[in-house]
Amino acid sequence: MEPICATGFAARLRSEWDRNEGLGQNNMALKFLGQDFETLRAHCLQSGCLFEDETFPAQQTSLGFKELGPGSAKTKGVRWMRPTEFCTDPHFIVDGATRTDICQGALGDCWLLAAIACLTLNEPLLHRVVPHGQSFHQQYAGIFHFQFWQFGDWVDVVIDDRLPVRDGKLLFVHSAEGAEFWSALVEKAYAKLNGCYEALSGGCTSEGFEDFTGGVTEMYELKKAPPNLFSIIRRAVERGSLMGCSIDITSFFDMEAITFKKLVKGHAYSITGVEEVSYRGKLTKLLRIRNPWGEVEWMGPWSDESREWREIHPSVRSRLHNCQEDGEFWMSFSDFIREFSRLEICNLTPDALQSSEVKKWNTSLYPGEWRRGSTAGGCRNYPATFWINPQFKIVLKEPDTESQEDCTFLVALMQKNRRKLRREGKDMETIGFAIYEYVGRVGVHLKRDFFLTCTSSARSELFINLREVSSRFCLPAGEYIIVPSTFEPQKEGDFVLRVFSEKFSCEMFLTVLHTDASWEVLLLNNVLFLWQSVLQESDIDEGFKALFAKLAGPVRQQEVGGFHGLLWYKDIKTDGFDKEACRGMINLMDTTGTGKLGLTDFHVLWEKIKRYLAVFRKFDLDKSGTMSSYEMRLALESAGFKLTNNLFQLIILRYAKPDLNVDFDSFVSCLIRLETMFKTFKTMDADENGLVSFSFTQVGLNCSLVIRNFNSKCFLVSLWSSNICLQHLVFFLSS
Repeated sequence: MEPICATGFAARLRSEWDRNEGLGQNNMALKFLGQDFETLRAHCLQSGCLFEDETFPAQQTSLGFKELGPGSAKTKGVRWMRPTEFCTDPHFIVDGATRTDICQGALGDCWLLAAIACLTLNEPLLHRVVPHGQSFHQQYAGIFHFQFWQFGDWVDVVIDDRLPVRDGKLLFVHSAEGAEFWSALVEKAYAKLNGCYEALSGGCTSEGFEDFTGGVTEMYELKKAPPNLFSIIRRAVERGSLMGCSIDITSFFDMEAITFKKLVKGHAYSITGVEEVSYRGKLTKLLRIRNPWGEVEWMGPWSDESREWREIHPSVRSRLHNCQEDGEFWMSFSDFIREFSRLEICNLTPDALQSSEVKKWNTSLYPGEWRRGSTAGGCRNYPATFWINPQFKIVLKEPDTESQEDCTFLVALMQKNRRKLRREGKDMETIGFAIYEYVGRVGVHLKRDFFLTCTSSARSELFINLREVSSRFCLPAGEYIIVPSTFEPQKEGDFVLRVFSEKFSCEMFLTVLHTDASWEVLLLNNVLFLWQSVLQESDIDEGFKALFAKLAGPVRQQEVGGFHGLLWYKDIKTDGFDKEACRGMINLMDTTGTGKLGLTDFHVLWEKIKRYLAVFRKFDLDKSGTMSSYEMRLALESAGFKLTNNLFQLIILRYAKPDLNVDFDSFVSCLIRLETMFKTFKTMDADENGLVSFSFTQVGLNCSLVIRNFNSKCFLVSLWSSNICLQHLVFFLSS
């Protein structure tokens, strides 16, 4: 994990400010990698050169790293070519985007192509992803752009039109006609967003659904299908929801195995239509399903060649029946339930499909992260560390209706950027969440004892290695804590938590407890804050004076070097304080500005170290002479500091050993640094308004940064002077 830096923190604050102004919405999409489509196209048209994207080059690295990596048989003979170089009359879109424009190639991204196929059924949604005005004829400059939803923001991705080609044909997705290229360009833009083409291999259709809509997905296990599932599917079609389905595999050898009825296991299909037809005097429920291969179709009842079509009204048959090998087929709803395993429905809003009522929603989205040693506590099976996970508080104040006491809401936990990490051998973590009822002060991070004595009010149905886990709940009005986690502790990752409240008038808010969005630093008590020497020399016993005289020598003042090896205890692992720790002690306790400590200053410091030692011993529960990272968090709070997750992660990175344990020397160095920061801020905050002024040289920045504090008061760290609040000072000086 890269250390958190001050500029990264400021950038995050700047990003939140921009989002509040509307940046990141579909009509103000973020520029991926800072590339602006209109500017780049205008430059290419003016210069007469076709665009070449240096950020996603026409090279092996853009294809992949393993199966599509250097020397792979799958990439042998591949060339990067523009459609104008291997097609006599290329088109972006012909007669509108249709499902037959999407035929799978040599990449295992059927899940993505199934999602794109569903997208073609909803033109407004399609044009959010595929902006108007792109062509191989008007203003053609070899540059195209597409927009995807990514973890709360819409992102505009620019690409050139050099595509992987072998033997004159597209290597990956292609249209049935061969001269239409919008789907191949969408696939390339999505590959760029995720790092390379190979990163798209394998996945769930819901992932594509959400990245094309910003919607929220719910899954149905068909073996436990609700009795009204067909009505749910029909209502989903009416609302423009996107739907996919798949058949589970029992082993790796089942992957893409074809059954005797020509269904493919472990393969993503799209649901593209729903109908009820009169057959032999009864209404029969039908679903239209598409295989993104563009071929291999269901051979059972209601398939293209089946006799059932002969026994329905000719007008219905002519409207529905299409006897072509195009990958699309009809099957009865009963066969669908029996043959398929899972249904995924992505709603553009979280409206419950069991009801015909369209509702308004309160939506909250918060980023978070699990970091080894500080916030990656694992699930409830690990009670020693579960409590260190990020915690989010929601308050549901009004029931859905006057006749009931419960509030309906939906929680969706999504892990971020996992496909990009496949180059490093990483993939989706197994994730889930639990919800606990809790009434108490906002800003309190609940500890181990709470979770040992309280049972959860609700939880995700299961922990699973999907990008997103979501569940709909109905709980009594009240206050609750959501704890998202990986299944095992010490698994790192970033995530976003989305919470949707179904009752518009229900006041729902999320308070982030010690996560990125709070930026709160609180002083709990002043037990260790002895900043001023209040003793007289006459108050100090002779034994201590003799010790000081021995350490300081005839100058009667203690310098940096004199602290090294000052303390030694058999039960504490220590190599003695290094010069950095000693220098920190001098800086904290020096009241004269000489860089040295006198007798009274040294006495205060001595008492302080003894208190540090008492805290250290208290939280060294196994008496190993070191503290674990989560014991360190408790120790810091006991010492008077309550820190955000970001700050605590920084502390663990800086002060913990590779095994995530903290020795006494590091513990003291950490507390000295924190006290110094609090002291600096308190000294400069003369009017005690929570803001202090810094000159450019004091802050030590090389450029202007715009920052927002926790109370949404804006201030500028400018070239000359600025106001800065305590939490930012701690972060900057810690970095």
